Amino acid sequence: INAEYMGVLNFKRAVIATGAEASVPADIKGLASVRYLTNASLFNLTILPKRFAIVGTGVISCEMAQAFARFGSEVHVFGRSSCILDKEDDDAADLIRNLLMNEGICFHLQVSYSLIEEQSDGRIAIEFTEDERPNVLVFDELLVATGRIPNVSNLGLEAAGVAFDPVMGVQVDDQLLTTNKNIFAVGDCCSHFKFTHAADFMARIVIRNALFFGREKFSSLVIPYTTFTEPELAHVGLYPRDMEKKGLAYDTYTQPLREVDRAILDDEIEGWVRIHCRKGTDQIVGATIVSHNAGDQISEITMAIVSGIGLRQLGSVIHPYPTQSEAIRRCADMHNRSRLTPTVKALFRNLMALRRR
Repeated sequence: INAEYMGVLNFKRAVIATGAEASVPADIKGLASVRYLTNASLFNLTILPKRFAIVGTGVISCEMAQAFARFGSEVHVFGRSSCILDKEDDDAADLIRNLLMNEGICFHLQVSYSLIEEQSDGRIAIEFTEDERPNVLVFDELLVATGRIPNVSNLGLEAAGVAFDPVMGVQVDDQLLTTNKNIFAVGDCCSHFKFTHAADFMARIVIRNALFFGREKFSSLVIPYTTFTEPELAHVGLYPRDMEKKGLAYDTYTQPLREVDRAILDDEIEGWVRIHCRKGTDQIVGATIVSHNAGDQISEITMAIVSGIGLRQLGSVIHPYPTQSEAIRRCADMHNRSRLTPTVKALFRNLMALRRR
């Protein structure tokens, strides 16, 4: 249906899939009045900025900071928080930050903004305070990467009886039904998992539930995601803070890449594979990988979680040598060694002593 259509469209089932747009802070003085880029307009640039500013410290910020630094821009990243990638484990975020700093990227954290204004020559000045010291820096381009908000305004959702929140998006149940039981919603407009692959599988659920009498649930999905810096940072399942909040006891197995032969050969020793299991079992409940191919490696662990394959069984899978995926098997070896309690060790010693007679 084109934009000029003015008729009435009748339906038995409908899907809201309006996506999301960049969230621009309203409390930064002057920002609304200057020329800035978002994730939607960034790739329209035809000239490389000599000095490039990014407001925000999340995934898009880190990915674009590294990309433009490698293109040759002088990149400065600004944030009000004390860290970058605040959803990730502290040591993983710190590693990415340190590596980006080694590439010449400047981070200005825990800043307070005084004013952002466009100068007469078209460049953009940012006045801010950092470590109680006022400062002014001038840039050729400014990217605002402070998150995304769902596209739910001015759609007439109220008239359709569809409940929504301007920040959280369309309200849906676990089967992705809105408060109008004939209307579903998928993707960024209703989920905090704002990823293309998440929207894809949400759409599959809606097709089955809307057209084929399915009862599939969004909560059944196990959704991995990756920050595409170099090295990449990939995660699936629960973080330690999630498990602590739930009161879930857990064991953690971490294999540094500096001890993995292929990583040493590739000179890609910064990073690790970290797998969390339910305490005293091999049930995998979460994992974080920092490596140059973490986005590919996380799929093996995701499959294990979806299929109910424990870490012990994952360790029985032969991984080609030398590959960096050997780090996953080594985590399984750590789990197996943890099962050797003092009693079990004593039994083995006695058994070996008998066998040597």
